[in-house]
Order: sequence, then structure tokens, then C-alpha cells
Amino acid sequence: MPEDGFKYELMVENALRQVVSEALTRALERGLPGQHHFYITFRTDRSDVLIPERLRQQYPREMTIVLQHQYWGLEIEPTLFRVTLSFGGQQERLVIPFVAITGFADPSVKFGLQFEARPPVGGTLRPAALPSVPDSGRQPGTKGEKPVGEVVALDTFRKK
Repeated sequence: MPEDGFKYELMVENALRQVVSEALTRALERGLPGQHHFYITFRTDRSDVLIPERLRQQYPREMTIVLQHQYWGLEIEPTLFRVTLSFGGQQERLVIPFVAITGFADPSVKFGLQFEARPPVGGTLRPAALPSVPDSGRQPGTKGEKPVGEVVALDTFRKK
């Protein structure tokens, strides 16, 4: 098969990743209306994914987070997003490049996207750790911060 000089498949995937970015941007600007919530699955074995080592050990290849009620400090950049979630009562900061995302869903409207996992540009799939963020002692929703995530194991939803 001849090489696709235009790489249309990659162009389409990049455009669909932009849907994820725009959904997160709208959630940041307006909150999540009604029953909307996001399941975001991403590769944890990429060197450009920054998560605490304890989470990487628990999820060595892939992890799914839920942005709904308890998330803080959502920041979106052109190539990645940052968010703080609570894991076992401890707040942790995650940095997730959009190219690390393998799945995105908003179950409230039965919408979902699947993506091919791609290695980092000039890099490989290898662990990188991010130190834990100390718990600020604040309760979700205080100081104008909207509580909004949780981690779920997808094995519950996978067909055996």
C-alpha cells in the first residue's frame, strides 16, 4: 500500500482530540451543566505524562479519570491539560498531554471517542513521576473553587 503523504488518519485524530480540548475548555469556563461528566483514559507509561509515582505503580499502562464533582485547578494549554484530583483523600496534580489520551466519553449524552496511543515525539514509553501535591486542607467547593473527579477502573465496564 502506498504511503499516505497527507496522513489523513492522523489529521482526523488530531481534529477529534481538539474536541476533547474544547469540551474541557467549556467545562473550565462554564462548569459542567446538568449530568455532564467526562471519563478520560490516558497512557501512564509515556514520559510526558506527569503523575505521582504511587499512581503510576497502581496504573502502570493506562488510567481513567472522571471529571464531575471533585476536581480543582483545571488548566488547558494547546497540547496538554492539568488538573488536581483527590486520590484516597490526598490531592494530586496530573499533567496529561492530549496525545496521551486514548479515550474520552461523556456518558450523560452517550458520546465517546477512542484514539490510537502514540509515543512521545522523540521519546519512548517510560515512567516519569511527579511529586504529590500536599493536601491544602480545603474542602471541595471552598474559596470559589468548584468541586468537580474520581478515578475508576475500566475493567468494570469492559466486556470479558
